[in-house]
Amino acid sequence: MKILIHGLHDERYKRPLTLISDLFFEITEVAFEESSLDKVELTVDFIVDETDDSIIVKGKLGEQLSTHEKDLVGTNEKERFRRMKQAVSYVYLTLLQEKTGIIQKWGILTGVRPTKLLHSKLQKGENKEKIHQQLRDEYLITEEKIALMQEIVDRQLAVVPDLYKLGNEVSIYIGIPFCPTKCAYCTFPAYAINGKQGKVDSFLGGLHHEIKEIGAWLKEKGIKITTVYYGGGTPTSITAEEMDELYDQMYQAFPDMNLVREVTVEAGRPDTITPDKLEVLKKWNIDRISINPQSYTQETLKAIGRHHTVEETIDKFHLAREMGMNNINMDLIIGLPGEGVKEFNHSLEETEKLMPESLTVHTLSFKRASEMTQNKQRYKVADRTEIGKMMDMATEWSKEHNYVPYYLYRQKNILGNLENVGYALPGQDSIYNIMIMEEKQTIIGLGCGASSKFVDPATGKITRFANPKDPKSYNDGFLHYTDEKIRILEALFFDEGKEALASELD
Repeated sequence: MKILIHGLHDERYKRPLTLISDLFFEITEVAFEESSLDKVELTVDFIVDETDDSIIVKGKLGEQLSTHEKDLVGTNEKERFRRMKQAVSYVYLTLLQEKTGIIQKWGILTGVRPTKLLHSKLQKGENKEKIHQQLRDEYLITEEKIALMQEIVDRQLAVVPDLYKLGNEVSIYIGIPFCPTKCAYCTFPAYAINGKQGKVDSFLGGLHHEIKEIGAWLKEKGIKITTVYYGGGTPTSITAEEMDELYDQMYQAFPDMNLVREVTVEAGRPDTITPDKLEVLKKWNIDRISINPQSYTQETLKAIGRHHTVEETIDKFHLAREMGMNNINMDLIIGLPGEGVKEFNHSLEETEKLMPESLTVHTLSFKRASEMTQNKQRYKVADRTEIGKMMDMATEWSKEHNYVPYYLYRQKNILGNLENVGYALPGQDSIYNIMIMEEKQTIIGLGCGASSKFVDPATGKITRFANPKDPKSYNDGFLHYTDEKIRILEALFFDEGKEALASELD
């Protein structure tokens, strides 16, 4: 859909308008000048009346009209534009909803972390009912989604009562960039491990160095670790001996491992799970793992490039249970190619037979770099209505089986403009998932493709720093990336570090 916008000239409006357009149309192009489009399919006219105290935005699309006003009293330049952008987004969304008949349950929110908005307002001491009214009136979020946000926030604060006070601690993410094969929907750093032992050895050498140096810095500075999470890729793709050496290094390097609240290892691919690897996990007190079926339909697994069987998922789950794993997460994906209500209902029925401690229900997202996105014609997926029905099924199933939602996030190009929701039985929530989603503390990323998010304990400002995604670049530069993270940590937690960084930038 090629959309011409009249009356707006600030290029900063283009991104939010494009994101909203993408909610309604599969492929969109938004332009402020007719000459930028080879063909105009939709024209939206805006009139913006701005004074020192307020802004009134009027919009017209065909016969549809919409108006929204925002108070600008006492705002600085940054806040002023934020409110103006909200007003434009409000008008644009209402016009497209009237034009298409499609109601966007998340309103003008297009970001990844809706619950973060609710947390920030509650942390400032704002009244809950007033916040809900603002979410309805200003953001156009439906009652259903507001209730979901509040339920999740309440659960998170019950699981982590000191959530707002953990800014002086950190969590650790450790990325292992290898898998048996790469799934068609995946854009994570994940390289087929077969025949790559040289790369694995080199990568693990760099990772051991990062763990050792970051651990030494944390010990020296007296900074505690809240959670540790091994992701990837598939962290159980490496051998049992390599896993054992890695966890040994972790316990030697990291401070007060006995006080860490949770250590998670994604064993997501069942074809990587073996008795000797489970023994290693038990030895090092790994208290949470993931075994991810994604689907219980064999044809689907084949289509998306997962080279394991449904039976193997079930067998490995029982093996993990027998070997003492008492906090197992499983993932299901709504909207996989060729799947509809019937297939998703089958996956829920199979999940009921296993009853994992937590279940994360993802909605398929067409990520730009994935094989699935680049070859959409090969992967037929359900329409918006059927996707919505499957999400409703997951919600009802979780309620019937005593699972409670405890975190959610959204993605670009997610089917049906829905969300990914993590459900857990009482007391089995993933603390790391809460920490990574709500961004209340620093997450230090170690390993290939690992991204660090440094959260200033005083201001909440986030600085991002990513290790390279491919093993060769990581192997060539891990010394530099380790030093850079320590430099940023010094600037984040200590005044002398801030002064040194400021001096370097001058």
